[in-house]
Amino acid sequence: MEMDEKSTYSMNDINQVGQIQIADEVIAIIAGLAATEVEGIAGMSGNFAGGIAEVLGKKNLSKGVKVEVGESEVSIDLSLVIKFGFKIPEVAANVQKKVKNAVETMTGLSVIEINLNITGVHFEKNKSGNPDKENEFFE
Repeated sequence: MEMDEKSTYSMNDINQVGQIQIADEVIAIIAGLAATEVEGIAGMSGNFAGGIAEVLGKKNLSKGVKVEVGESEVSIDLSLVIKFGFKIPEVAANVQKKVKNAVETMTGLSVIEINLNITGVHFEKNKSGNPDKENEFFE
């Protein structure tokens, strides 16, 4: 694969029919969505500007994800918020497996590493089901 100026990566089709380009953002979105599907993950952790954009209704699907793509491999860094009560090592291993499988299956790239940064804990403040009580998040 070759890196173009616009953070896209090109690979030649096996049948030499044409060229396929995959943007960094696409790989980040795949990784972020796969991570949030794992039980025990409350969400992704991004920067302050990303949080404001979400409040304004612009959801960033690659929030908390950094990808570095080489010739035919990719390295992924994820910033995650875990739900209170889950075992971090087990959840982390499940995230790594799910993200690796999703990225390799969808892109054909080989995932060489998935680094996780647990940046916060999310827990339900009120277990009684009272909608007036909000959930809490600690970083």
